[in-house]
Parts: sequence; structure tokens; C-alpha cells
Amino acid sequence: QQSRLLTALQNRYVTPLGTNDKLQVDIRLICATNVPINVLGDESKFRRDLIYRINTVEITIPPLRDRKEDIPLIAEHYAMVYAQKYGKPALTFSKDAYKKLSKYTYPGNVRELQYAIERAIIMTENDAIEAEDILFSPIEHAELESAPIDKSVNLGQVEKNAILNAISKHECNVSKAA
Repeated sequence: QQSRLLTALQNRYVTPLGTNDKLQVDIRLICATNVPINVLGDESKFRRDLIYRINTVEITIPPLRDRKEDIPLIAEHYAMVYAQKYGKPALTFSKDAYKKLSKYTYPGNVRELQYAIERAIIMTENDAIEAEDILFSPIEHAELESAPIDKSVNLGQVEKNAILNAISKHECNVSKAA
């Protein structure tokens, strides 16, 4: 598929399936990735010539955790969107809510903030979103609360710890742990 995309971008035409007629195309292609461009350049994953073709203008947007000053503006935007969607009055944020939003690291980036705000809008019964109304993704929350990863531990040690934890959780009942 990459070679077909490259051909369409370079020649500005496509040939529909089942015909020999060339159809002119005039497109602007916007691509996004969270993988560094030098990693994408590995020929086994992504053709370099296609990367050169699509990488005309590169804009790097840092993750939300590195742009704390953007959090209130984004939160207010989504609060307005979801208040309207769910038929609620325009809601404001308390100071504690802003503090909670700014302290969080957002492993899920802007989408995680968006869904946290949507959840708060749905659940709150107040005129302002309070800190306790804001709940972050249980998926990300579980990962954050888990023990820090020791990079010196090998796979065998990780497996052993997982087995021991499962046995302990099931009070030494090996069948249930399995």
C-alpha cells in the first residue's frame, strides 16, 4: 500500500481498480505519529522514500504533561462541548479541580484529559466541577500505581513475581492462581 500511496502523491493521479483510466487527484496529506521519524525510517516498517515525500513540513507537538499551561484552556473547551452535548449549563472549574488537572501526568495525553472532563460533566450535579468530580482513566491509573519497573530485572524474574503474586492473592490455591 505504501508504494501505491507514494505513486499517487508523486504523480498526482490514481488508477481505479478495474480500469486503465487515470484520475487526477489534488490532495493535502496530513500525517501524525507518536513514533520518532528516525525509527519510522527503518525499511522493514516504513519506506524511506515515502517518508521523504510526506515529511515536507514537520510540526512537533510535545505531550500534554510538558504543556501544563494548556491544560485549563483545553479543559474549558471540552467542558463547554460536553455540557452542551449532555444538556447541562456551562460549568466552571474550582481551584482544586484546576490543581488536580495540572498535577496529573496524562499518560493518555489530550484524549485522557478529554474523557476525564466528559466523565466529570456527566457525573457532577454542581455548577462547578470539583476535584473529586475528576477521575482519570482506570487503565492509566492502575499502571501508575503499580510498582516502579526495575529495568535490571529480567523476564524470568518478572514471571516469577507474577506467579508468586497470583498464588498469594488466591491464598496458596495453585489451581485458582493458574
